[in-house]
Amino acid sequence: MIGHDIIVIGASAGGVEALIQLVSNLPEDLPASIFIVLHISASGTSVLPKILKRHGSLPARHPVDGQVFERGQIYIAPPDQHLLVKQGFIHIVRGPKENTYRPSIDPLFRSAARVYGPRVVGVVLSGMLDDGTAGLQTVKLKGGIAIVQDPADALFPSMPRSAIEHVDVDQVLPLSKIAPALVELARTPVQGGKRMDDETDEQLDIEADLVELQPETLHQQERAGTPSGFACPECGGALWELQDGMLLRFRCRVGHAYSSQTLLSEQTDALEDALWQALRALEEKAALTERLAERARKRNHGISAITFQEQSQDAKERAEVIRRVLINDQGDGQSPISKFAEVMGETRTSPE
Repeated sequence: MIGHDIIVIGASAGGVEALIQLVSNLPEDLPASIFIVLHISASGTSVLPKILKRHGSLPARHPVDGQVFERGQIYIAPPDQHLLVKQGFIHIVRGPKENTYRPSIDPLFRSAARVYGPRVVGVVLSGMLDDGTAGLQTVKLKGGIAIVQDPADALFPSMPRSAIEHVDVDQVLPLSKIAPALVELARTPVQGGKRMDDETDEQLDIEADLVELQPETLHQQERAGTPSGFACPECGGALWELQDGMLLRFRCRVGHAYSSQTLLSEQTDALEDALWQALRALEEKAALTERLAERARKRNHGISAITFQEQSQDAKERAEVIRRVLINDQGDGQSPISKFAEVMGETRTSPE
């Protein structure tokens, strides 16, 4: 009988170290194919295949689109491309980013679960935020196995912790025990899987097709979920809210997808960008009105000079509020939103 021979692994910050240790403990006769997504820069050059080949006994490579995959091989998502598992082959596609990443972990997990169901083992390793949580939940819904690195063992525990909080994980293991668990599962016959309800299956199909920008799905008027009232940070389009058990997610018409944590992080970044723009605009206004006030004084236009000087002072005071928000970062993890509200509150209540 066939074992759990489709192993999908996701990692981000701290992931290289984790993958090196994991791969170094896998035997060369492993009866499974391994697919890996590691968050990397879109413009960077990935040397992960060379690193893993040097530290382990399994061949590792960046696959090409349409490549037939084999057991005992490691396939790693190339930079700026999603890695998807199809029936017997690999699809490489430059689809919409998910959780601000391409490659992203969720599309890999989702694609493998869609095709291979209970044969899939999903593994979430060290990383920030929560990419991989939604994909791991799909693996479970399709009858697969979910393994998560023990957050106490991870260099960056956010991704493992999110997966544990939102998914009915089968095993939470220190890194040293994940490879033996994968070997055992690869050699253990699959007992069968769960049957997803039709609505969940339909949503899975829609999300999988959006990653590939399938025209039929893009042109559909109906969208899974409900309108959220939020805008996509990537393209500015409307986001639909998707509720998967305790997991809240968002996806726009063209496929950009966000977990709630990632969306909040993007909104925080957008606010900081807006604050920098506001600071620049106020400083420019202060400088311009100061110059106009000086010109008015030279022409003996006293009232105009006073008006321009007041406008300059007002702009400087407003700029100072924003400057305090941007520069007074105490490293306490407080977001610009809360810091801005705090500083504004102090300004409103401060004596004249």
